[in-house]
Amino acid sequence: MTAISTAYQQSTVQPPTSLPFDERQAPAVRLYPLSNYTFGTKEGQPEEDPSVKERLRRLEEHYEQHGMRRTCEAVLVCHEHNHPHVLMLQIANAFFKLPGDYIPHSSDEIEGFKARLNERLAPPPTSSLSTRDTPAEADWNVTDTLAVWWRPNFETFMYPYLPAHVTRPKECKKLYLIQLPKSKVLSVPKNMKLLAVPLFELYDNTQRYGPQLSGIPHYLSRYRWEFVDEEGNVVAWTPGAAVDVRVKTKVLAGDGMDGMVE
Repeated sequence: MTAISTAYQQSTVQPPTSLPFDERQAPAVRLYPLSNYTFGTKEGQPEEDPSVKERLRRLEEHYEQHGMRRTCEAVLVCHEHNHPHVLMLQIANAFFKLPGDYIPHSSDEIEGFKARLNERLAPPPTSSLSTRDTPAEADWNVTDTLAVWWRPNFETFMYPYLPAHVTRPKECKKLYLIQLPKSKVLSVPKNMKLLAVPLFELYDNTQRYGPQLSGIPHYLSRYRWEFVDEEGNVVAWTPGAAVDVRVKTKVLAGDGMDGMVE
């Protein structure tokens, strides 16, 4: 046996043990493989505003009529090769955004948010895909608020805090963690692409994704992940707590995302 092939054998030497390091942590979040999900397309959804200038103008009109705009976006996490991936939309092969949008001024926050997610990602009622989900799978499990961003003025800049001199912010955007079920059907507008972006690609990559999206690995670092295979077995997890199964790695096929995963 050559030295190269020997190097790839699994070591029989166990790592040294250490005391538990799992105090004051959020509950573990179970991630299912990307291949568990079904993806389709539906009619395109053109952006409401042809330019940033028009978007800010419409924001000003909204503020004059209804006050501060409330915007909700979803952080949908699954796994590929036992590494967390975030599902996000890409428009015109350039612009990245999370699923979600501003909610109507008269809507309840969570119900309005779920309605926006259905507009973006739910299959059309006439589609054969719409009957594949159970009622629980068709719903959105809004688990936790990950981040809050503020727009102080009618400008493009948003901040992860409200400046002390600002008493009337123009927009508040919340990023929510959505706990994906074991399986789910998602339909993407034809003029967009749905990408599964690994955390290491987002981290510290403000040039490509901007400060809000590149900050997602920071928001998610408080969670422990349990990675589940297609049969529902926990096969790997992030360190921090004991799990009663042996760690092993499984490479997922992910055929359902051909042409959609970056």
